[in-house]
Amino acid sequence: MSDDYYKQEHLRHFGQVSAASPELGKKFFEWYGAVFAEGALSEREKCLIALAVANTIQCPYCIEAYTKESLSKGADLEQMTEALHVAAAIRGGAAMVHGMQMIEHAKKAGM
Repeated sequence: MSDDYYKQEHLRHFGQVSAASPELGKKFFEWYGAVFAEGALSEREKCLIALAVANTIQCPYCIEAYTKESLSKGADLEQMTEALHVAAAIRGGAAMVHGMQMIEHAKKAGM
């Protein structure tokens, strides 16, 4: 990614993203906070899920934020790497199962 496109300071200013629509921003950040609060899953588990998803959607801001947050919640590099591999396996599996579409189209084409 270009340093001109993704700027590290954007992550620090994330809370300002809804300055032009403060009521919607307030609702979003309240919901966001509730999502990551301790519940049936621990905060650490939720951070590991977020980190895995962040890598899957390739969001550099989220990768940075949830790497740091996972570490602060007690995760270690081995756990974060395992979460990454789970996400990669799901992403790879999804690509492979879509191969069934290819097979169906090939069959329809008379192959």
